[in-house]
Amino acid sequence: MPRWSPDAALRLEAVAMVLFERQGFAKTTVPQIAAEAGLTTRTFFRHFSDKRDVLFLRDREFPQAVSEFMESAAPESAGAATVRAGLQAACRGIQQWRQPIARRRSIVRSEPALHERDLLRSHHLARAIEESLTQRGTDPRRAHALAAIAVTCFDLAIDRWLEGPPDLPLDDVLVSVWDEVRDSMGE
Repeated sequence: MPRWSPDAALRLEAVAMVLFERQGFAKTTVPQIAAEAGLTTRTFFRHFSDKRDVLFLRDREFPQAVSEFMESAAPESAGAATVRAGLQAACRGIQQWRQPIARRRSIVRSEPALHERDLLRSHHLARAIEESLTQRGTDPRRAHALAAIAVTCFDLAIDRWLEGPPDLPLDDVLVSVWDEVRDSMGE
């Protein structure tokens, strides 16, 4: 049995994705995932509460990464500018993950039981943004509103990015969506 490491988690994710695509999320069992990855079911459950955790593996780090990018923004930066800069920097960091994101999105959209977990992903990102803004001195109500807008922009940008050509930069799509949302709210 391989020693557990971040690489082992990524291998497990890759194995699970293949099984989910081949036989569907609902029909794939934890013992199948573990066996295919060369792990015991017990080892699987030491690191994950269920098979959804494997599908949403990368979502653990993304809100923290956005918060860190926001913290590195200039202190005089306004709330919306800070959020936009943080999301753009994070988007550049996930540009290389286009194919796994597209695969996961396809699985999530085909399985109604996963929609709630995907909404939780958005909620965690919004909370991270809101907390970062509040720590920078933004009024809590404004921070809450900006976080909700930011997550909406991010989700719309991901959709457009995955529908676009493979070389389309995600941060460019985010800027475009952000500008559209800002312009539509200025009416």
